[in-house]
Amino acid sequence: MDNRDSKHLPLRGELLRKLTHLCAIVIPGGYYFLGMTRGEFLAIMIPIAVIMIIIDISRLRDWKLWYLVRKLISPMVRASETSGDFTGATYILTTACLTVALFSKPVAVAALAFIVVGDPASALIGRRYGKHRFRTKSLEGSTAFLIPALMVGVFSPELPLAVGLLGAVVATVTEAVSFTVDDNTTVPLISGLFMTLMLKIFFS
Repeated sequence: MDNRDSKHLPLRGELLRKLTHLCAIVIPGGYYFLGMTRGEFLAIMIPIAVIMIIIDISRLRDWKLWYLVRKLISPMVRASETSGDFTGATYILTTACLTVALFSKPVAVAALAFIVVGDPASALIGRRYGKHRFRTKSLEGSTAFLIPALMVGVFSPELPLAVGLLGAVVATVTEAVSFTVDDNTTVPLISGLFMTLMLKIFFS
């Protein structure tokens, strides 16, 4: 999420936001390494996603619930989110449920890992070193997204190397052109669809 909106958030808040985002690696990691079934994963994640949606709605509608949790969350909320958008946490949690529901475990794990490791790198490098800009993104930020995404592609369990690497490239391009839809949603779903099609066409 290498965009100008991050400049409306203090660096400390952006670092805290991205550290929290990186901790979301437990979502695909837990799904795979704990040997969870799709049903078990969704039974855990759907309630968590619903809770986050309720918290976001309470923030947007100024409900009392928001005042109970705002000290924890508000330092990581961007300007666009205070003016009517859901937080990245809501997007990634709901998209995790969709990704796991739609795709096979190897594809879902890789697709979610792309955004979890790539997005913090893109945002922080793009904010600090982004010089070659295209709209709200930068070449430097996209390169920073691609490198860890490629590492995910290389080490993704049960995925052919070509599928993992090309999936990482698709994830990077998707993040770079996600101007109107949150990349926490577009990256896993589009890269997951691409890898699924590759597996069906070339490896089935």
